[in-house]
Amino acid sequence: MSLQASYNTLTVEINNKVAHIVLNRPDELNSMNVDFWHEFPQVIDAINNLSAARAIVISSTGKHFCAGMDLAVFSANNDTDNIELGRKHEQLRRLVLRLQACFTVLESVRMPVLMAIQGGCIGGAVDMVTAADCRYCTRDAFFSIEETKLGMTADVGTLQRLPKLISIGLVKELAYTGRRMPADEAKQAGLVNHVYDDHQSMLDAVLGMAAEMATRSPLAVAGCKEMINYARDHSVADSLNYMSVWQSGMFQPQNDMMEIFTAKAQKREPQFAELTQIDPSKIF
Repeated sequence: MSLQASYNTLTVEINNKVAHIVLNRPDELNSMNVDFWHEFPQVIDAINNLSAARAIVISSTGKHFCAGMDLAVFSANNDTDNIELGRKHEQLRRLVLRLQACFTVLESVRMPVLMAIQGGCIGGAVDMVTAADCRYCTRDAFFSIEETKLGMTADVGTLQRLPKLISIGLVKELAYTGRRMPADEAKQAGLVNHVYDDHQSMLDAVLGMAAEMATRSPLAVAGCKEMINYARDHSVADSLNYMSVWQSGMFQPQNDMMEIFTAKAQKREPQFAELTQIDPSKIF
């Protein structure tokens, strides 16, 4: 698996161990067309498998971050007239699971994923950003679970992840009404970490934050992500037990910790080995 030179729906740059993925269909409000659903998880997987970066920033172009699912995605999967009803519905279920997996990859990758959001973050875009580690937005940003306005239930992760980020009563209000939650309310509710006055100041700050994360031990940061996500979905007792298992295997003080002490003594920045690359085509 490799990173391509170009994509139809996004661009990718890697500098100083930070991968910057930019949604790049501003004229279409960066809506998630068929190409997006192939390219987005492919890029994230490639960065993870190649250990190409230690942090990922996802931003966008134009007035709005993302208008959600492109309706063409639905029409692309409508050739099911001659399929028996039970099998037709089983096929639809597998499609939903595939779409969910496109955003679950943001949780499963070993490096932090930071979202920089301007303007509208609508429908499927909320599914996407709730799967990230941290969210930041501009003052003109708003978040909207639009699906009930279309007569459907959000099905790609919003209703499962958002209640872990903000109060469940607020999630229900947003989901039932489809109203827009503005940036300041999102910050107060805990959905976003910080609100910036404009797009450029947000990008500068978020890329800077990712760069700082990239200076830390990638193994230690991966461990933090693994443990925090596990604790979110399990009891305290189970999470503490898993922490003991992780630490007994992954914590090797003679490596990264010793490098930190040595670097301090030598008055230099520590240098850490990258996480190993993964080749999905090879079992051994």
